[in-house]
Amino acid sequence: MLKDVIEVRPLDGHRLWLRFDDGLQGEIDLRPHLEFSGVFAPLKDAQYFARVAVHPEFKVVTWPNGADLDSDVLYSLVAGTPISVNEPAAR
Repeated sequence: MLKDVIEVRPLDGHRLWLRFDDGLQGEIDLRPHLEFSGVFAPLKDAQYFARVAVHPEFKVVTWPNGADLDSDVLYSLVAGTPISVNEPAAR
C-alpha cells in the first residue's frame, strides 16, 4: 500500500483526522487500536495527544517522544479495507 500521511489534526477523545497523499481523508478513533502503555503511555493525556504531527521525513503520525503509527495501518482503518499481505514491504 505504502501511503503517506500529509496532514493530521487531533480531535476529542483520542481521535485523529488524517489526510493521505492520494487524497483519502477521514477520522479514526485510536482507543480500540492502541494500548496506552510504554512509549504510548503519554498519549493518555489529552494535551499531549494533541501534540500529534506528521514526521517531515517519514510521513507518519508521530508525537514528541518518538511514538509513531504506521501509515498503512491508519490508511486501512480510514478506508475500511484490510491490508494486503502481498504488497512489497520496501519502497
